[in-house]
Amino acid sequence: MTYDLRKSLKSMPKKILLRGTNWIGDAVMTLPAVASIRQTFPSAEITILAKPWVAEVYKLSPDIDRIFLFREPGIHQGISGKVKLAAELKREGFEVAIYLQNAIEAAIIGWLAGIPVRAGFDSDCRGFLLTHPVHRTKEIRAVYQVDYYLEMVKSLGCVPVPKEARLEKSLVAAKAASSLELYGVPADSVLIGLAPGAMYGPAKRWFPERFGAVAKKLQESFAAKVMIFGSKGDLETAEQVQDAMGGSAINIVGQTGLDEAIALISRCSLFITNDSGLMHVAGALNVPTLAIYGSTNPVTTPPPGENSVIIRKEVSCSPCLKKVCPTDFRCMELIGTDDVYEAARSILVKHGARQVE
Repeated sequence: MTYDLRKSLKSMPKKILLRGTNWIGDAVMTLPAVASIRQTFPSAEITILAKPWVAEVYKLSPDIDRIFLFREPGIHQGISGKVKLAAELKREGFEVAIYLQNAIEAAIIGWLAGIPVRAGFDSDCRGFLLTHPVHRTKEIRAVYQVDYYLEMVKSLGCVPVPKEARLEKSLVAAKAASSLELYGVPADSVLIGLAPGAMYGPAKRWFPERFGAVAKKLQESFAAKVMIFGSKGDLETAEQVQDAMGGSAINIVGQTGLDEAIALISRCSLFITNDSGLMHVAGALNVPTLAIYGSTNPVTTPPPGENSVIIRKEVSCSPCLKKVCPTDFRCMELIGTDDVYEAARSILVKHGARQVE
């Protein structure tokens, strides 16, 4: 079913609440839909309800006016915490809520908050809690996730916008400069970022020793600095990469917040990554990105940006979308260090990096 929210409302809303997604990559892929909502309601104050670990992504969107933190774990944890959150939102006086997240919890909180217009996909058995439910078909679940969110807001009568997910580099320029200085990286360096982890599971991770071998060779070929990115859960993987490089990389895994990681990624000459949240950040910053795909689907979750390249081997069992490979991990095993090195070298040369004579 399709609607026109503008015609459903007695007047143009002054305050709109969006429920953001909970994963970094998903948050990036919602940005075109957020832009569509902004262009449909240009005079409204748009607030996004988001968990703290994705808030930094939404802060770099020019289409969002305010971030309202969903503090879970914290004061919004458990049933009493959700009731408290709903009461806080009710005091804000939102006229419209649009749920980018698919969970029933978001719809319950919006209903408890007394927001009169509540819209989103009818997923998770929550259609009865929505005033404007959009049917989520099997076909729509199979498309590129940027299109997935855009189709939902299109069904609400929001205007069409370009599909490019973009994060504003200019908003992190000062932090990027200070962070590079902190880690002793000259501003004119060829900086190669590595993201060898992936929170979803090991089936998405190329081998750390191969990451290290590629990075070491690029370091020597371009007199480059190499920086390893990730969360605390990626520490073991990062140490394996570091060992394969003979300790020559700058390992910041688990040492930065997302805001600093985004700032440093924005200054990378190349970002080599598994399919991960940081891959989507790099692509949205329009940083040249080389993404290694195994178990996941390059159709539904490719990296954004015209400077992104995917390396993937066609095998019969991929994409399986499993967390752990149940067989021989051939999708990653077949991707050799030469495959990644040559692709990385070509990208660096294309974007003006000079090889050492």
